[in-house]
Amino acid sequence: MKSTILALGLLCATAVGSAKAQPAATAAPAEIKIGALYASSGPYASISMPVFDGLKLWVDQVNAAGGVEVKPSAKKIPLKLIAYDDQSSTATAATLYNQLITQDHVDLLVADSGSVLTSVGVPIAREHKQFLFDVSGTGAAFFTPDNPYIALMADPVSTIWPHYISDFLGDVGAKQGIKTVAILYSTNDFTGTQAAALKGFFEHDGKVKIVYYQGVPTSTSNYTVLLNNIAAANPDAVLELGYVGNDIAFLRNLQDSGNQFRFVFSIYAGTEKDEIQKNVGISAMTHIFSYVPPSNYEYTPNFGMTQQQFRAAWEKKYPPSSGVEFGANAVYGYMTGLVIERTLATTKSLGQMDIHDAVFALSDKLKTLDGTFTLRKDGAQIGEVTPLGQLQPNGKDLDLVAVYPPDLAKGKAVLGK
Repeated sequence: MKSTILALGLLCATAVGSAKAQPAATAAPAEIKIGALYASSGPYASISMPVFDGLKLWVDQVNAAGGVEVKPSAKKIPLKLIAYDDQSSTATAATLYNQLITQDHVDLLVADSGSVLTSVGVPIAREHKQFLFDVSGTGAAFFTPDNPYIALMADPVSTIWPHYISDFLGDVGAKQGIKTVAILYSTNDFTGTQAAALKGFFEHDGKVKIVYYQGVPTSTSNYTVLLNNIAAANPDAVLELGYVGNDIAFLRNLQDSGNQFRFVFSIYAGTEKDEIQKNVGISAMTHIFSYVPPSNYEYTPNFGMTQQQFRAAWEKKYPPSSGVEFGANAVYGYMTGLVIERTLATTKSLGQMDIHDAVFALSDKLKTLDGTFTLRKDGAQIGEVTPLGQLQPNGKDLDLVAVYPPDLAKGKAVLGK
C-alpha cells in the first residue's frame, strides 16, 4: 500500500514537474495598441501624411488577415492604431507623445515623420522607458549609448546618409572639373546634421573646396537673395538641404534666377518626386540630383511586399483622386509596420526592453522593400543607404536614374557645362 501511494506521489510529482517544464502561453491581450502621431497640416504634413497612410495600410492588411502573430501569446491578435494630429507643432507633439504613453498606455510607440517632430519624442520615450520606433528622425543627437529606448527604422542616420554625394563629387565630379561646392541647409536636426557631415567629408577628402556654407531657418520660403549670394561665390556644385517646402521654393527661385550650376542637389526632388514635380514643374527639376529612395529603386525583400506590389496596393487604397502622393515616405510608414510585425513575432514579451531586444535581433537579417535593416548599437540605422540619382528627361516626364555608386548605378550622370 505504501509503495502504491509512493508511486502515485512520484507520478503526480513527475506530472507537475513536466507541466512546469512546458512554457505556457502568456494570456493574450484583446488587442495590440500602437500609438502614433501625424501632421495633417503645417510644414511637415507633406512628409508626415504619407508615412501615416503607409502605416495604416499595413495595419489594415494585418487585421484583414486576422491580426498580428504575437509570440508570447502564441496567437494572432488584432491591432488598434491610436493616432493624434500634432499639426506640425513640436509643443503639441510633446503633449501627445505623453498622452499616448501615460493615458492610452500603448504597447508600441511610433514617432511622427522627420527629425523635428521626432526630437521631442526621444526624451519623453526615454523618461518613461518606452521604446520608440523612430520612422525617419535621422538626427545624430537622438542616438546615444546610454539610451536603449530608440531605433531608427527607414532612413540612414544623417551622419552617413549623404556620403555618396561627396564620394561622387570627389570621384566622377573631380574628374570632370568639379572643384568647388556651395552648401545651403535648413537649421534643423535632419538637414543640419547632413550639412555638417558633408562639410567633414569634403574637408577630409580635399578634392572639392567649400566656397559657401550657410544655414537658414527651416521656415525660409524665398531663396532669391541666397541664390544671388551663392552665385557670387561661383561654385561648380550647389547642395540645397531642406524639407519639401524648402526644396519647392529653392527650385522655383533657381529657375527664375537664371543661375546655372554644373551640379545641383535637392533631397526631396527625388525622395518625393511627385509632390515636388506637381509644385515646380518638370523644367525646374530636369538634371537635378537627389537621393534615389526605395519608392524608385527595387530591392529584393525577404519579408513583406516588393516595391511593385506595395505601389499597386497603395494606388488601390489611395487612388490619384485622393490627393495622397506615393513616394519614399509612403514606403517608410509601411516598412516600419513590417519591423513591428517581425518584432511581435519574435519578442519574449511586450516588455519594452524585450521589444528592444527583438528589434535589434532583426539587424542584418531583415530585408524589406527599403533595403537591408542594419542597426548600430545605439539604435542608429546604418543600412538602407540610398544611391545618388539624377532626374533625367524621358519624353514628357523625368526618370530618377541611380548614377552612383557604380555597383548600384542604372545610368550615367549628366553634368552641366
